[in-house]
Amino acid sequence: MDRIPAQGATRPHRTTVATYSVYADAQRAVDHLSDKGFPVERTAIVAEGLRFVEQVTGRLNWGRVLLNGSGSGALTGVLIGLVFGLFSLVVPVLTFVLYGLIVGAISGALFAAIGYGMTGGQRDFSSVRNMEAERYHVMVDDEVAAEAERLLAGMGR
Repeated sequence: MDRIPAQGATRPHRTTVATYSVYADAQRAVDHLSDKGFPVERTAIVAEGLRFVEQVTGRLNWGRVLLNGSGSGALTGVLIGLVFGLFSLVVPVLTFVLYGLIVGAISGALFAAIGYGMTGGQRDFSSVRNMEAERYHVMVDDEVAAEAERLLAGMGR
């Protein structure tokens, strides 16, 4: 079980033993320390220079909104219909799945249209949001910093 310091508890002083520009490299370093028997519970990966990035993926219009809404609604409806169909002894499963597909597609398109209509043309694009960092520091408690540096030196970054 992970130990979480109590509120107000002091955190041990930490030293940066390695810095990477890619998170996966920082993970590899901690994994290397773990493989060598290092007490990784005394390790942290600290992101620095965080920024919010919103990547625009396309233009939105009524056709795309309705198509996306009906698609996600249909999938949800099929899953719900499948669950209901599994517990029905009288009506075949396929009937529930088909009704779920139809009702889900219609309601999905309807709710998507309402949501898009409420934006009033203020947001006519789709996007994906992400947090990114400029660099990632592998930090360890001061008492074990020398050992971590020695082990990471043998890693051959």
